[in-house]
Amino acid sequence: MKKVSLAVLISLSALTGAAYAQTENGITMSTDPAKVSEVEQRAQDLQARQQAAAQAAAEAPPAKHHKKSSKHHKAPAKAAE
Repeated sequence: MKKVSLAVLISLSALTGAAYAQTENGITMSTDPAKVSEVEQRAQDLQARQQAAAQAAAEAPPAKHHKKSSKHHKAPAKAAE
């Protein structure tokens, strides 16, 4: 029973922290058309940059891997007796 109570307490603490963090950011609603337009423009610019980056990554040739050299793993030469 202690483990269940502890798990519930931790979960509630995490949810409380998340709710507090959301109100701390100062997220507000605006009906000002200029602000709405500015936010929409920034969102469109961000989306366009993400799409361009994804397209560039898709068109780039895959990175080539170097072959492992066996020179580094050879046993040391035996000394002449």
